[in-house]
Amino acid sequence: MNIFRRLFRIGSAEANSLVDKLEDPIKMTEQGIRDLKSDLGKALEALAEVKALAIRARNDANSDTEKANDYERKAILLLKRAEQGEITMEEADRLASECLVQKEALAANAQVNRTNQEKFEANVNKLDGNIKTLRSNIKRYEVELKTLKARAKVSEATTNINKQLADIDSTSTVSMLERMKEKVDQQEALAESYADIASENTSVDQEIDKALDSGTAQVKAADSLAALKAKMGLGKSEGA
Repeated sequence: MNIFRRLFRIGSAEANSLVDKLEDPIKMTEQGIRDLKSDLGKALEALAEVKALAIRARNDANSDTEKANDYERKAILLLKRAEQGEITMEEADRLASECLVQKEALAANAQVNRTNQEKFEANVNKLDGNIKTLRSNIKRYEVELKTLKARAKVSEATTNINKQLADIDSTSTVSMLERMKEKVDQQEALAESYADIASENTSVDQEIDKALDSGTAQVKAADSLAALKAKMGLGKSEGA
């Protein structure tokens, strides 16, 4: 029996060890999910910033293009005015040339901004894909964490139940019930003993009362018989 109890203790210790080891992955998973959520927050901030850069590059490109087109229109107007004699052709050429220089510079800036816009938008798409993957992983890990916690609770509950069924704890409910049963048996035996003693005393008293009642009944019967005979006159005839 001691060998079995020792085996139960070893098995229980191993089960508790497994539960303890299971708690570490739970804490590690919880921390991992918190870290992923922190990374997700940072990724969302980065996404917003890159989107802002892409929007800014697009707006600058559109603005530079509009300004370049405006300078081209101005150059055309200057040449037309020179043809109409409103300004000299020399002045028109000089100013138109300045307009075209500005146009080329703005067009170059617009092209740079377009290139930057494309790069930023590519980064936005990449970040957006990473964020979706990160969100999916967080949801999956949260589900796995719930399952892990449930398994830990079931394992702990099963260990406690098996421990009670094995009765390896000296202060277990089974031990207390056994002690209570023994105490109740003693009390019942004591009550039966007192009942036997009381029964013996009662039997003696009943015999005495019966003997006394029996004698009294016989005397009363004899007196009644004599009175009946006297009434019938039987006693005188027998005496005569």
